[in-house]
Amino acid sequence: MKAERAIVAERALARHSAALLRPGPEKADVLQALARAADRMARTLRGAMARLCGGYPPEVAIAAPREIGIEEFQSEGLTAYSIYSVLPGLDRLASAIDGEAVLRLVDRTFGGPGEAPRPMPRELPMSAELMVQRIETILSEELGRALGGSHAIRPLRRDRDLAQLQPFASATRLALLEITISEGSREPWPIRLVLPVEALSSLTGMGAQPATSTTRAPAKGDPLAEPYGAMPLPVTALLVDTRVPLRTVSTLAVGQVLMLPIARSVPLVVGGQTVGHGAIGAVDDRVAIEITHLP
Repeated sequence: MKAERAIVAERALARHSAALLRPGPEKADVLQALARAADRMARTLRGAMARLCGGYPPEVAIAAPREIGIEEFQSEGLTAYSIYSVLPGLDRLASAIDGEAVLRLVDRTFGGPGEAPRPMPRELPMSAELMVQRIETILSEELGRALGGSHAIRPLRRDRDLAQLQPFASATRLALLEITISEGSREPWPIRLVLPVEALSSLTGMGAQPATSTTRAPAKGDPLAEPYGAMPLPVTALLVDTRVPLRTVSTLAVGQVLMLPIARSVPLVVGGQTVGHGAIGAVDDRVAIEITHLP
């Protein structure tokens, strides 16, 4: 079809401010910022890990962060994989803790020489799971402190099979922090942390800052007063957050059992925003949630 007349612009094209079009930080810059945070974490992690190492601070070394894919994060042998939530952005982190090292720590805790059983078990016993929980807590606190303290990092769940957790999409690029814990003549043991590369700018404080404004904010309504107080709001407690392969969903049948890991820290969501976290329990034969954290 041919136009009857020439097409011309009715007004000049918009010219946006260069500040509005300014690109985000380069990948090399955010990796360098993560490297500085890793240096801070290495210093504080020595004292934190001393609680697990007989009171003596171990040597902690963290290699310069590098970019990997999720397949490279997979380890051979017994490994405790954990995923963490990062508030307020709700990003995901993951760690891989060497299972043999955990068993050696447990053996020392119960007065042994610090040796892992032979042959190695296929799964970690309950005592080792409790040790992994302690390591998760230390990693959460020290990484959050190293990143400036503006992000609350919370362990969500763990599994010996990374595929069961599915913390990231297969195409997600990850920044890897390789931590090595050394105690004198004892065999060093590794911990690996991965963070999505696309989330590094916000996690390291290099993201765009909101523009300040002198405009007076409107007065907020009192949520305890009417008509707001009686307004019903849907509250969602996310008990399970997992991904199931399409082939499994396509073959669902009555009586089939799906393994769904329940998170230890359940997020509460109101209006699309996470307002807190809680632990699952029971009250009067009903499932209940005890609030354990509010942002």
